[in-house]
Amino acid sequence: MTLILVVILTALVFEFINGFHDTANSIATVVATRVLNPRQAVMMAAVTNLIGALWGTAVATTIASGLIDAKVASQEVLICALLGAIIWNLVTWYGGLPSSSSHALVGGLVGAAVAAARSWDVVIWSKYEPGQWYPKGLLGKVVIPMFASPILGFFLAFLMMGLLFALFRNMTPRTVNTVFGRAQLASAMSMGFMHGTNDAQKTMGIIALALAAGTANGGLENLPSWLAFLQTAPPEPGQTLAIATWIKVMCALVMAAGTASGGWRIIKTLGHKMVRLQSVHGFAAEASSAAIIGVASHFGFPVSTTHTVSAAIMGVGAAKRFSALKWTIVERMIWAWVLTIPVSATLAFWLMRTLQTIGYAN
Repeated sequence: MTLILVVILTALVFEFINGFHDTANSIATVVATRVLNPRQAVMMAAVTNLIGALWGTAVATTIASGLIDAKVASQEVLICALLGAIIWNLVTWYGGLPSSSSHALVGGLVGAAVAAARSWDVVIWSKYEPGQWYPKGLLGKVVIPMFASPILGFFLAFLMMGLLFALFRNMTPRTVNTVFGRAQLASAMSMGFMHGTNDAQKTMGIIALALAAGTANGGLENLPSWLAFLQTAPPEPGQTLAIATWIKVMCALVMAAGTASGGWRIIKTLGHKMVRLQSVHGFAAEASSAAIIGVASHFGFPVSTTHTVSAAIMGVGAAKRFSALKWTIVERMIWAWVLTIPVSATLAFWLMRTLQTIGYAN
């Protein structure tokens, strides 16, 4: 029971860090264009994240039952997975690099599970079900979206920016800024909402997985009646794990609290260092990102808000002119993207092996 509570606490710490780490990406453009000041943007994001987090559970289900064999998902595995992701998130936050909390968590899960089982077979790489045209597992739910979402974000924002240039080319810059200053409020709120539908759900999946494993192995037996809500029945074969309402509410509130604490280092990188943004550029980047993340959340893909938003900002910058992008900053960001899954997986792997060595895990 104590170990399960440690998992839940660690998961909530991850969710809080996710709130100020990844949410900074979703509000960077609206701050950079000065449509909202930092305090207003953070509070707007906190509210829209909260609403979005309560909207659905498709991504939470993917994390809970679609990436690794649930039989190996012990409390120790989940703690090491979360710690690996937390360490990487803090390192990249300190460096002001907008890396992906989503991919850090996925890497942590894979690394810890492989260490626990001493085999790659526990990873659900790819599987098809009758009548299914698209692979599930790590390939279909993480790897393909990991590459597709930033590519789509770049080109959709590039095309949208080009269309806006064509439609509003005869307007004065002042009129354009006035129109899109208002429009960006809507796009920023959409971005915050979609961020909540995707990112907040990852921790929901971890907590549900921990409780299901604890229920299955008897770790939650003989609970007092007021704690009976912690018991979570493992899914039947072929079924997905249900996410309790209290888990959704708790994760949503913690993420909103993390958002409210801000993430100014990453906002500075995305909103000021990479390319100079005006309200029309912010609108195009946010609208493009929100559309892609919304589709991903619907299908249960745990995509990276970071990658999608960053690529969309690159897209609007390239639509102005390619030289408008500060390529040294872009290069640092891409390295952070590439390294996130392997580094977090390696951290979680060695944390798990350390626990095994000292006898705290099998």
